Amino acid sequence: MRLVHTLHHFPWEIAPCAGLAAASQDAHEARGRGDVVTQLETLNRVDHADLRMRTGLEGSYPHFVPIVVGEFPAAASCCPIFFAKDASTGQFYAAALFGFEPGELLVEGAERGDAVFRPLELQRQGFHLSDDNISIDINHLRFNGGTAALFEAGEPSDTLRRIQRVLGELHAGFEATRAFVRELLALKLVEPVDITLSFDDGSSLTLDGLYTVSRDALAELDDSAITALFRNGHLQAALCMSFSLNQVAVLASKRNRRLAE
Repeated sequence: MRLVHTLHHFPWEIAPCAGLAAASQDAHEARGRGDVVTQLETLNRVDHADLRMRTGLEGSYPHFVPIVVGEFPAAASCCPIFFAKDASTGQFYAAALFGFEPGELLVEGAERGDAVFRPLELQRQGFHLSDDNISIDINHLRFNGGTAALFEAGEPSDTLRRIQRVLGELHAGFEATRAFVRELLALKLVEPVDITLSFDDGSSLTLDGLYTVSRDALAELDDSAITALFRNGHLQAALCMSFSLNQVAVLASKRNRRLAE
């Protein structure tokens, strides 16, 4: 068994951004670890031949989940997508909003772990990339009381192969998302968005530290810039992100109904 010291981190694993995202990620990581010390091991068929995992995502959803650009169409079908900044680097990353504050899930099915959109970041919980290997956090709750085997007859099971695909999609998606953000910034299409919500019980919420695609700036682009965005797939992603803001009102309506119950 070899302990892992160097990992290829996704940006949100290093330092979640301040405010909304940080509160969500801190709570999410605490739930996943079960408040125990993280212990990373290189996954292998000898030491982990009998290891089993939970496949469901119940209890896994934080209210603000990092996603990659390839997930935008699915995410936009049920939740708003925003950019947030990594606190340590100032770099943007994308995330989907499932609720307005920690512990709140407003997207249908999220509390049961079967929302129509299942972020890759949640599907890979407990697994990390380590050089050319996969490492696992052996103390993660996902490996406590699970029933799905990772190896069968010494070979990766279908469950593990799905995790491998998820990690591959995340790795490629991270690079694609960085390219998407770079192009939006070069075209000055990213703008901050301040959202204040008022509810029938007299309470209110303000969401800050969030950014989106400027519809006005997008409309002012010349034909050559629009064509370039279209050809590299970034126009679709930008529109998904922009129009996903309509989901804020949907989630607010659901929250209002809950408050009235």
